[in-house]
Amino acid sequence: MTNSTSLSDIAQRKGIRYFLICFTDLFGVQRAKLVPAPAIDQMATSGAGFAGFAAWLDMTPADPDVLAIPDPASLFQLPWQPDIAWMPADLHTMDGQPVHQTPRLVLKRVLNQAQEMGYSIRTGVECEYFLLSPDGAQLSDLRDRQSKPCYDQQSLMRRFDVISEICDGMLALGWGAYQNDHEDANGQFEMNWNYADALVTADRHAFFKYMVKAIAEKHGFRATFMPKPFPHLTGNGCHTHLSVWDTAGTVNLFHDPQGELGLSALGYQFIGGVLHSAESLCAFTNPTINSYKRLNAPVTTSGATWSPNTASYSGNNRTHAIRIPDAGRFELRLADGSANPYLLPAAVIAAGLDGIAQKRDPGQRYDNNAYTDPLPPEAVKQLPTNLLDALRCLEQDTILTEAMGQEFVASYRKLKHQEWQTYNTQITSWELDNTLDC
Repeated sequence: MTNSTSLSDIAQRKGIRYFLICFTDLFGVQRAKLVPAPAIDQMATSGAGFAGFAAWLDMTPADPDVLAIPDPASLFQLPWQPDIAWMPADLHTMDGQPVHQTPRLVLKRVLNQAQEMGYSIRTGVECEYFLLSPDGAQLSDLRDRQSKPCYDQQSLMRRFDVISEICDGMLALGWGAYQNDHEDANGQFEMNWNYADALVTADRHAFFKYMVKAIAEKHGFRATFMPKPFPHLTGNGCHTHLSVWDTAGTVNLFHDPQGELGLSALGYQFIGGVLHSAESLCAFTNPTINSYKRLNAPVTTSGATWSPNTASYSGNNRTHAIRIPDAGRFELRLADGSANPYLLPAAVIAAGLDGIAQKRDPGQRYDNNAYTDPLPPEAVKQLPTNLLDALRCLEQDTILTEAMGQEFVASYRKLKHQEWQTYNTQITSWELDNTLDC
């Protein structure tokens, strides 16, 4: 959009009647106001007002409103309802100061650090999700019962109406969608689109989660990105692919034909930084109580969890936290479906930039099957087994705190500790079954 083109002009040209001005809070919940097209130009300039305490932000009811300033460069016209457009927004105070705990601004902060070091970052994500019945109690397709359902053609095509509408939407938006598949769990699917600059991918990631849920509801189903909705099935991962480029975006600095597995020394230093901060990184890549039912999980009915157990890296081997599938990039398999679309890349990039700055050695590459032939604890770091342990690691961490912002990290830890305490007040059915007769 040029400076001379207003949002109201775009609305008239594209038939947009309403705009969703949306920000993503610290827990990954999307908050929005629906603005009619005649009011959008004023709202785009002054911002949509929100009570910060009403969302998952570290604020109180006594705090002034925050203003969500939308980003017109990231406008998404809803493919399934084209008279509505969605725009991600950054939060500011009433006097125009940025709200530093805004996840999208945290990512921008880290990307600015990369820019100052002479780098631009490109990312891609693989978002797995389940299609459930409307009440979420069971799978949407009761015929999807194979013990190894991955890539199952019949189950995939029974949900063609949903899958194709989502994929058509991505194609219409110009994302370069290129494949869809039935994933490793019954009722689970994955859709892939082209990688892009990290902020572009993060905005698309946020919109994708909204689009999948909305189109699933339209077809009478419920979509969930919950990390582990079923104990016997593979959980929802959010595998993240990353490469570092020059600031012009023309040279992939991770690519080295002479490097081991086609990865440059810079790439291995970045991996070294991610592995160095892996335990505290989990507070962002695996941010929910349920996340740790996916990590370190027992074997599923398919025969593998497809999630890592250790902070280790490998070649084209899916049992480790980091996989190098081909030259010029790596895949982080640690994150799950509950990861915040903005905080996930912000934390990974922050850790990797530290690896470059400190020239961190990632250590030995392991090519073992980590599920059947696990490494001894003295060889590699083990991943946290619960959210509290991850938060405690983050509390001791200075790398992510400095890069992502002390104010932000303090607010994030505060709210996540509150979530943990709320969880601890619950009496589960397991406790009743195993302790009631004590």
